[in-house]
Amino acid sequence: MTVAIVHYNAGNIYSVVYALKRLGIDPIVTDDKAILQQADKIIFPGQGEASQTMQYLRAHGLDRLIVNFKQPVLGICIGMQLLCKHSEEGDVDCLGVFDAPVLRFQPQRHEDKVPHIGWNTLSALKSPLFAGMNDDEFVYFVHSYYVPIHPNTIAQTHYIQDFSAALHKDNFYATQFHPEKSGDIGEKILRNFILLPTAP
Repeated sequence: MTVAIVHYNAGNIYSVVYALKRLGIDPIVTDDKAILQQADKIIFPGQGEASQTMQYLRAHGLDRLIVNFKQPVLGICIGMQLLCKHSEEGDVDCLGVFDAPVLRFQPQRHEDKVPHIGWNTLSALKSPLFAGMNDDEFVYFVHSYYVPIHPNTIAQTHYIQDFSAALHKDNFYATQFHPEKSGDIGEKILRNFILLPTAP
């Protein structure tokens, strides 16, 4: 099985590489369109700023490539946000796989800190991505922007308000949290993604 990680101007990609290697997967990190199209699974991870990242994706033709992938795709953190319709971060139109906005957290109390950093629980799990897991599992977040609860939401978390911790539509999956930094639970999520049926 070939697992490809989309290489673009985002940080934190190599922590995903190391997490996959712990599962016995040696992924390819590439922006080569032919290699990406032929891969069995695609991971679209990273940390970065939405408008600058979208500018890079468009300049390199990766925006059109990503939305046309037929194999299972996993967006992580900024990867999830870029798969949505529009982000308040830089007021930018994104890839539009998920018809959902990306909004900035608005603190309601003095103790509400932005960005949301640290461990928090998942609830309302409903996807093969979470096979073998129960509600209230802890995963690791680092983000200032969030996706509201949406018809494509497959996991929720509460911080300041309820928000989408994960999304799914067709062959596209996405997590706001970092499975590669979420210990045994994150490893299980990555393994579940790898075990998803590949495109016909």
